[in-house]
Amino acid sequence: MKYIILEEIDSTNSYVSRHGEELDDMTMVAAHSQTAGRGQRGNSWESEPGKNLTFTLLARRLPVAPVEQFAISEAVALGVADFLRDEGIEAEVKWPNDIYVGDRKISGILIEHSLTGSSIEQTRIGVGLNVNQTDFRSDAPNPVSMRQLTGEEYVLNRVAAGVGVSLERRLNALGDADARRQMHSEFKSRLWRREGVHPFRRRGDAHEFAGVIEDVSALGPLRVSDVATGQSGEYMFKEIEFVL
Repeated sequence: MKYIILEEIDSTNSYVSRHGEELDDMTMVAAHSQTAGRGQRGNSWESEPGKNLTFTLLARRLPVAPVEQFAISEAVALGVADFLRDEGIEAEVKWPNDIYVGDRKISGILIEHSLTGSSIEQTRIGVGLNVNQTDFRSDAPNPVSMRQLTGEEYVLNRVAAGVGVSLERRLNALGDADARRQMHSEFKSRLWRREGVHPFRRRGDAHEFAGVIEDVSALGPLRVSDVATGQSGEYMFKEIEFVL
């Protein structure tokens, strides 16, 4: 793992996109401040300068076919959750790959790929991890930081190194079929709201319903049953959302 620490940048994902050909495999580009940090669905990521860990990890030619790319998302989410567990924080994965502690979001993940033919040539793994920030001013409904949970103030370089080790370990396991199957089972076991009845909303028609998570496919779709009708449906990312 190589590390590049920048003082200020528009976004680490954009930086890696611009300079990807110049960077070595498994290079983490982190920034003390992002002026245009990005999250899922084009949302911005709130991060007080110098307080949190925001980075993009460049990985080249991961041993995953494009149709199986959800395995990379699982590996990344579990890698971040592994690091938090090592720090005494039990976290779960909110499908597809946000990281939650209880009902509060501690980390967001944005993964982008560049394809060459039938192969994933380059993967840009963007992670925002709330570390030392204690005052959140955006309209994000439920943020939380490591410091809020433990009372400890963290050295960001140490956090970056720890997360890097956890991510590298998980990503290296993708080349082993048995390890990948085990990782998928672990992903499902650490899924947020995996038990009980919870409110969902279909994004297509804004219909809200009480549902139960039945399964997550290795290819990514979430299967949810509607308690009222007894019918099950499989949903891709952006087709369904949790009601918080």
